[in-house]
Amino acid sequence: MSFERFIAQQHAAGRLVVQPRMGFADPGVMRDGLAATKRADAATVGTVTLDSYTRVGDTDSVDHALRNGIPLNGYPIVNHSPEVTRRMLDGIEGPDFPVQVRHGSARPAGIFRAMIAAGLHATEGGPVSYCLPYSRTPLDESVRNWEHCCELLMAADHPAGRPHLETFGGCMMGQLCPPSELVAISVLEALFFYRKGVRSISVSYAQQTNLRQDQEAVAALRRLCAELLPEAAWHVVIYAYMGLFPRTPGGAMSLLGKAAELATSTTSERLIVKTVAEAHRIPTVAENLSALEHAGSVAASGPVVVDADNQVYREACALVDAVLNSHADLGRAIVVAFKRGLLDVPYCLHPDNAGQARSRLDAEGRLGWSELGSLPLRGVVDRAPGGRITSSTLMSALSYVQHVHDTAALENPMTSIGGDSR
Repeated sequence: MSFERFIAQQHAAGRLVVQPRMGFADPGVMRDGLAATKRADAATVGTVTLDSYTRVGDTDSVDHALRNGIPLNGYPIVNHSPEVTRRMLDGIEGPDFPVQVRHGSARPAGIFRAMIAAGLHATEGGPVSYCLPYSRTPLDESVRNWEHCCELLMAADHPAGRPHLETFGGCMMGQLCPPSELVAISVLEALFFYRKGVRSISVSYAQQTNLRQDQEAVAALRRLCAELLPEAAWHVVIYAYMGLFPRTPGGAMSLLGKAAELATSTTSERLIVKTVAEAHRIPTVAENLSALEHAGSVAASGPVVVDADNQVYREACALVDAVLNSHADLGRAIVVAFKRGLLDVPYCLHPDNAGQARSRLDAEGRLGWSELGSLPLRGVVDRAPGGRITSSTLMSALSYVQHVHDTAALENPMTSIGGDSR
């Protein structure tokens, strides 16, 4: 069974699929992690997250680390042979437990070849989202690389079903990118995959700073996908908050619970979890398992009603339209849009990002624009709050979510972890 069909079946049965971001260099340890994920008391899919050297194509450093017992922060799929990876997956990956490869590369051709050779067909990323935050690779080169990788994926034999690509555009910078641009880039990457022939797609959105605004963003994401991906099978994947995570266990679990609430209240199909260790170190298998089961057990009161013609949709639609009108070829249009500042990610230091747009939080924690730069949003944005962004206000915004959830956990420690404070 394909990744696409498994997610659809679980969603039809009313189950939220939860997924860790887990990767270990040793195939035996990686296998144990996948097996634990499969056994979790939740609807799960597996993850093979790659190491940092593999992400940048530095296979020599991977070789050195493997020979000398130096720890790696993920699974080196290119250096391990396809046979090693297939043995690691044997008896675990299958129709009832698909596995996705997660990597973070703007130059992923070697990763795609290794993944395909090992019999895996689901991965994620995108020409923008795996270039601007993580790399100094020129954006036009990243676009060419991802075009080639889509061709590799579509040309391969996939006996279990259609290959699957997930956008990472809804997670740009982890925090402080207004929801409308997260939605726009996620949709544009999905459309990029679509125009390269991919028909099994997931679109990402990362939990931000205000639940109601996030619900509006997911509604906007769904509406744009319905409009632009008419022949694709697509679903929404929510990411637990990717910025500064709470340092207390209670705060971390509270924030994860809110991510699960966002997913269930928007009828999203899948959730990428975080753990109580996120603020401190790479989580263990046991910590990942606890996070999966906690997220899987959280139930919202039911879907919320959100007007699809909301402010996030209007802004995202303007951004997407501006890009699509920049050039007939979408890859070229994306490059042109960044050159013109029609897409501009706040606080992103990549040379191809204009760096003129800025964001800020309002008193309710809603994330909006304070400076538009050349973004095509004049007359669309309700009100750019204005005011100079200082180092103090920036640090306050960066730590807003961490502070809110840690403070609540410290003030009411038992309730924050599911106990009784009486």
